[in-house]
Amino acid sequence: MNVEIVAVGTELLLGQIADTNGQWLGEQLAAAGVDSYFHQAVGDNQRRIVTALSTALARGDAVITCGGLGPTQDDITREAIAEVMRVSLVRDGELARRIEQFFSARGRTMPESNLRQADVPEGAAVIDQRRGTAPGLICPIGRKVVYALPGVPDEMAEMFERAVLPDLKRRMAEAGERGVIQSRVLRTWGVSESALAEALQGQIDALDARPGAGGRAGTVTIAFLASGIEGLKVRLTARADDSAAARSLLDAEEREVRKVLDAAFGDIVFGVDDVSMEQAVATLLVERGLTLGVAESLTGGLVASRLVDVPGASTWLRGGVVAYDSNVKFSVLGLREGPVVTDEAAVAMAQGACRVLRAAVGLGITGVAGPDPREGLAPGTVFVGLALGDGATAARRLRLSGDRQRIRQFSAISALDLLRRTLRTPAHGSEGPTLG
Repeated sequence: MNVEIVAVGTELLLGQIADTNGQWLGEQLAAAGVDSYFHQAVGDNQRRIVTALSTALARGDAVITCGGLGPTQDDITREAIAEVMRVSLVRDGELARRIEQFFSARGRTMPESNLRQADVPEGAAVIDQRRGTAPGLICPIGRKVVYALPGVPDEMAEMFERAVLPDLKRRMAEAGERGVIQSRVLRTWGVSESALAEALQGQIDALDARPGAGGRAGTVTIAFLASGIEGLKVRLTARADDSAAARSLLDAEEREVRKVLDAAFGDIVFGVDDVSMEQAVATLLVERGLTLGVAESLTGGLVASRLVDVPGASTWLRGGVVAYDSNVKFSVLGLREGPVVTDEAAVAMAQGACRVLRAAVGLGITGVAGPDPREGLAPGTVFVGLALGDGATAARRLRLSGDRQRIRQFSAISALDLLRRTLRTPAHGSEGPTLG
């Protein structure tokens, strides 16, 4: 079963809202073992909606539309579907009565325009609305089908789970189709997308050469997703007859991918699926019974802000010092007067954080966010320092590109990555990273 998603609404094309419905539907379809090769967005224009639907039906078995079922004149999904079905719209009296009851139950007078929502293409089945006024539709077109859902996310999701997904599963069963699709994401930091792809090309080629490749059951694919300040993601997707078989495929492929990445780049995988860099750091601190203090300059509190997003941060995060002015570095953190954008300054800031905040581990970060150079250093020059309870220290020099905001954000996650890598080494990093 191949299902295409068509999001309706000019606001999507103008960038005024994001198509979160399409993202959610894609996840649900994949989890149910339903293929979805194309997603479209189309404005509130009947001719273009008809074209989008006709195109989708020509290359797929089913279409799910989101949006355009409201009461206003630009809500024309019903009309477009009726045109594709080559039928007329018929007002459903029972549906009209329910819409009127929706308003009267809230002590409001129903605008006459809301009755448009009771217009149904001939031959279509109605999906009852339980959270608003716009009903959904199941519209058969020969052996294919169009499902029309409201654009309001919670209304759309409720109708999909209650009516659309069961109907899709019924159709798949009748066609003799079975299977599930599951994905797992390995989150990395520190290498480029091209480097990842090059390192894993042999693994990708091996997967493509396996019997069953090409989208059938018992297959695994690898893809890459650049996620900005959250790193690069390696997505493993398995298709199998059932969930247990899919998990087994993913487990095996994850082991192979980690083996390749570790050999090529070292410890770059910091999390799986939704595990963020700060969550990975928090787990290591808790496992080792350590507390953390942070001293930040150019990041202005971004590192501490990410850390406090982790539930339970108060048990291991002692606090942070935003030492943006050099005098604060000298008077509060105890740096010796002199240059403040050096590896020595970053380590001294980390040591000062340990002392001032009474933390077992200190993290310091200083650098040049731009746009102007500082101390003879170009924007994007950043130093990260670590201080550990046993007196060991570590430092790293970063050379980052981009505007001021990008440099600050990338500095924050890079600082957390140095901390993570150091905590993962023996003796909490006494053999950890040095200035590079």
